[in-house]
Amino acid sequence: MSTLWTPGGEVPVDDGRGQSATPPPQDPPDQVEDPLAGLSDEERAQAEELAQQLAEAREHIANTPASVVVGNHAMGLYELGAIHLSQQPPNLEESRLAIDALGALVEGLEGRLGEHEATLKDALHQIRMAFVQVSRAMEGGAEDAEYSEEGHPAASGE
Repeated sequence: MSTLWTPGGEVPVDDGRGQSATPPPQDPPDQVEDPLAGLSDEERAQAEELAQQLAEAREHIANTPASVVVGNHAMGLYELGAIHLSQQPPNLEESRLAIDALGALVEGLEGRLGEHEATLKDALHQIRMAFVQVSRAMEGGAEDAEYSEEGHPAASGE
C-alpha cells in the first residue's frame, strides 16, 4: 500500500501487488479482447479498485489550485537540499542542485505562488544560508561558498 499526496492529506492507494498503476487503455469498439483477461476475480477486483482510486485522486488534484501543488513540490526541493546538507560528509553538489531548483521555482514564479509565497521565499533564504554555513565549515572560508550571506547565488569568476 502506498500513499498519494493531496492538499487534503495523504490518500492511501493500493499498489495492486505489482499491477500497473495506470488504468487499462480503452479498447476500440470493434475489439472484443478484455485487457483484464487472464486475471483471477480477486486480481480483477483489485485492478478495478486501483483504477477507481486513481481516478478519484486525479479528480482531487484537478480541483486543487496549481499554486498549492507547486508549493508542495517546492518544499520537496527544500527537503532534498536539507537532506544532502545533513549527510556526513555533506553532499554540497546535490544540495546545490536542489537549492537552485527551489530558487528557480520561487523566484521564477514570483507573484504567482498564492498565499504561501512568503513562506516559500523564507524557506529558500534559510536553506541558502544553511548551505553557506555548511560550505564554510567544510572548506574553511567564505570565498568558496556558492551563496552570499544574503542568500543569493554568489557571482562566479567564470
